[in-house]
Amino acid sequence: MSKNLSPVCKLCRREGEKLYLKGERCFTPKCAFERRSFAPGQHGKTGGRGGPSRTGRESDYLRQLRAKQRARRVYGVLERQFRRYYEAASSRRGLTGLNLLQILESRLDNIVFRLGFASSRSQARLLVTHGHFTVNERRTDVPSMLLKEGDVVAVRGGSRELSYFKGVGDLADARTSPSWLNRDTKSLTGSMQRLPDRPEIDATLNEQLIVEYYSR
Repeated sequence: MSKNLSPVCKLCRREGEKLYLKGERCFTPKCAFERRSFAPGQHGKTGGRGGPSRTGRESDYLRQLRAKQRARRVYGVLERQFRRYYEAASSRRGLTGLNLLQILESRLDNIVFRLGFASSRSQARLLVTHGHFTVNERRTDVPSMLLKEGDVVAVRGGSRELSYFKGVGDLADARTSPSWLNRDTKSLTGSMQRLPDRPEIDATLNEQLIVEYYSR
């Protein structure tokens, strides 16, 4: 399975803002973005390469590209898979941009993160890959699995004895679960009640620019 091997903190610096890809660490002074908020590379501080033009204005293409790249990095999805999600979203009824965000939110690794069973999507992806979760009582190790309404996610029985999962219920209680998910921190289970509405998804994502990028 291919994955992005780029240093996580460089992704935040490239976007010029925290993407909270390392979970709790991003809220501490140890966060690399606190020390170096400029883009990585030779031209990072000057904003030359890959930044605004000499006139100080970003082109439409650059704004569209940055919106697409930001969404990819937030959800940890590679380009080929992201394009497939876009094609699937465009074939559904309704707004293509909203359909795309709902597909991304339906990924198993995102659901595990949203339920509070992991501090970041990357950690959730690792936990799923190691087989610590079941979907509808069947063990799975596919982070990109798309869940449907009514699907139930649970920590696998054999994994509940691990020290991490013995305390994960308290960690989850400290975080608010979105209203489109149902969570039980005692039994370490959760279910997808419905697809999220747009206000329930990251407001900093600009799905319209993503649609414009792929519509060129």
